[in-house]
Amino acid sequence: MATSGAQPKPSAQRRPKSGARRRKVLQPRSVRGIVPYTSEVVFDLLADDLGVVEHRPRLDGTSELVWTILSQHTSDLNAGRAYDALVARFPTWQEVVDAPTDLLTATIRHGGLAQQKAPRIQAVLSSVLERVGDYDISFLAEMPLAEAKTWLQSLPGVGPKTTGVVLSFALGMPAMAVDTHIFRVSHRLSLIGPKITADEAHDILEGSIAPERVFAFHVYLITHGRRVCKALKPLCNACVLSERCPARESLAVVGDDRKPAPGLAAKPL
Repeated sequence: MATSGAQPKPSAQRRPKSGARRRKVLQPRSVRGIVPYTSEVVFDLLADDLGVVEHRPRLDGTSELVWTILSQHTSDLNAGRAYDALVARFPTWQEVVDAPTDLLTATIRHGGLAQQKAPRIQAVLSSVLERVGDYDISFLAEMPLAEAKTWLQSLPGVGPKTTGVVLSFALGMPAMAVDTHIFRVSHRLSLIGPKITADEAHDILEGSIAPERVFAFHVYLITHGRRVCKALKPLCNACVLSERCPARESLAVVGDDRKPAPGLAAKPL
């Protein structure tokens, strides 16, 4: 059979579909003509607005780990009530591990999702005991940051946010914890790219600021997210970062004269 003289183009010459294999933008240089602030500049502006942040560990590493698990998907108040009930009923971590899971579940019920959190706490503590021989994880502070992160995230159900809280708040290491407020603020300010996930944001934000500033940067961003850059109806007209915020044009309301509540929210979540 005769064939057409037209030869198919080699597959190697075919152009990829638009957007195929494009790399994620980690930190945009310009957004709709606006050059976003760098993390260092954001830090300086928020420091001028909010004041100095002091690092004061509230708990040891293992206690912070358990408290952070209890705090997931609930308020600080409820997490605190659950934690207080836990340590009152079970004075040692060994007693927590040995307790019937249903009894532990009932004890921490004020924190919500107790049926998921109780077995997770027992699994995490059991894993620490198996690897270390006791329940003291303060040795992580002597490890390189990347190794300490890897060790914690190898525990059952421990992710980047819990890891950041424990290493930063309890052990004084320059690990960035990213919660929903920090993630929202970072996206709006274009400190991270539009397709960056919350899990990816930890390392990107951590690497964008000097190590000695990481803890305060977390506190400044979470405070700004709670006071000013709210999920609904942000106070753009009272924002010290609005001049070069790429999201301002779509969020600001003309004539909005609301003022943010005073206070520095030095809380991890």
